[in-house]
Amino acid sequence: MLKLVNRLFSVPESHPQGRLVVAFIVMSLLCIMVGLAWEMPYITLAPFGVGLLWLALVDFRKVFFLMLGCIPISTEVALPGGLATDLPSEPLMWVLTLAGLIWFPQNWRKVDVRFFRHPVTLVLFAHLFWLMITVATSQNLLISVKSMLAKGWYVIVFYFWAGRFLNEERDFKALMWWFFVPLFLVTISVVVRHAGYGFSFESINGCLEPFFRNHVMYACLLAIFLPFVWYGTYWYRRFSGAWWWLVLGVLVLLIGINFAYTRAAYGALVLVVGVYWVVRMRWMKGALVAAALFFAGFAVFLNTNNNWLLFAPEFERTITHQRFDRLLEATTKLEDISTMERVYRWVAASYMVQERPWLGFGPATFYTYYKNYTVTSFRTYVSDNPERSSTHNYFLMMAVEEGLPGLFFFMLFCVVVMLRGEKVYHQTTDQRIRVALLSALLCFVLINILMLMNDFIETDKIGSLFFLSAAILVNVDLRNRSLEEKETS
Repeated sequence: MLKLVNRLFSVPESHPQGRLVVAFIVMSLLCIMVGLAWEMPYITLAPFGVGLLWLALVDFRKVFFLMLGCIPISTEVALPGGLATDLPSEPLMWVLTLAGLIWFPQNWRKVDVRFFRHPVTLVLFAHLFWLMITVATSQNLLISVKSMLAKGWYVIVFYFWAGRFLNEERDFKALMWWFFVPLFLVTISVVVRHAGYGFSFESINGCLEPFFRNHVMYACLLAIFLPFVWYGTYWYRRFSGAWWWLVLGVLVLLIGINFAYTRAAYGALVLVVGVYWVVRMRWMKGALVAAALFFAGFAVFLNTNNNWLLFAPEFERTITHQRFDRLLEATTKLEDISTMERVYRWVAASYMVQERPWLGFGPATFYTYYKNYTVTSFRTYVSDNPERSSTHNYFLMMAVEEGLPGLFFFMLFCVVVMLRGEKVYHQTTDQRIRVALLSALLCFVLINILMLMNDFIETDKIGSLFFLSAAILVNVDLRNRSLEEKETS
């Protein structure tokens, strides 16, 4: 059999990798035949998974950037057993995770130990450690274990592998182009399809298939990646070909955001200017303190004399709007169904936190238990929640699922990244590296702001950029330290 395959595919037996190639071809043929005979098409994909794993073990970098390029075009696909995955990005994450579990223990001498000792990494470890504790005490162990595994491969791929591959200017350029090109093409496709419907508000979600679940995810991804494209122009000579492509990319992303009719994305575009000046003027610490005082004061107000009941909607008037101008008007009157459904779940979440403040209900368990804690006066037409969506506030979800300590560790991670990012930005003298860091920092801060109304970290499209941005900060910080050591020696 092997000799026959050798002749058919001209694989020399003396070639050092000849037997591996032959084995791969034989396995592919067998899997295709078995998959067709048993009517199980998923079996035919097994050889490709093995091939990707082999490529990952030989050249991790190529698989990593290939995976980044797949994220903007990935689509959610249902699997047998009620499971779902994002294709083609998530299988590549699994391959990189497995490769990382094999490679890092065997090659720990090649890894910069300072990356693991960095304050950002140490706080991330604390967050993951508490995550494991809440999994062990979860009210639904199976769901929480699945959530922990998913969080694990996000951290391994987008933080630790990113820490391995995103170090120099060429790496930051590769990240930008691999993510930008497919996102640019998808945005063009959405805008063209949407134009066929006259850019109407009610038609936007249908134009996003199969790449995005809804217009909120689409618009917010464009908004948080915009800093990378904007500052990417600083890497190229003005009016060069690459510069013009990036300028066109900025315009296309802005057009996509404009016609996505997403309030959160509009707010992000305004806030990113403010965040830039906060970083530039070294106001990050003051801004974080002001934000903490605001939310603490608002929480005290809500709990005084049951003032939170003032926000209860009128059930008959809180409806879905088909025109964006009416949606904005309804938002100001607290009659927008999407906003008030969030309040409905936040009220339930607050009761859940009071029920289990220290260990929470367990990762990914909010949907399973929240309806037992809802308040009828906040109910809306969509409160049945057939899409099984979650809290729509990631920080509140942390408190519900991992308790107040879990919320503390996660917020500490975010705060350390932002404060350290501002400090490293002002310490960085290389302008090309500086703009890469600024892009990552703006992206990270915007994701944190958007998490007040959404729970995007659980998605590959935005969760990936969250951890990537943190890894870039750590690498730039370590790079600066190395340069300082060389100058002083």
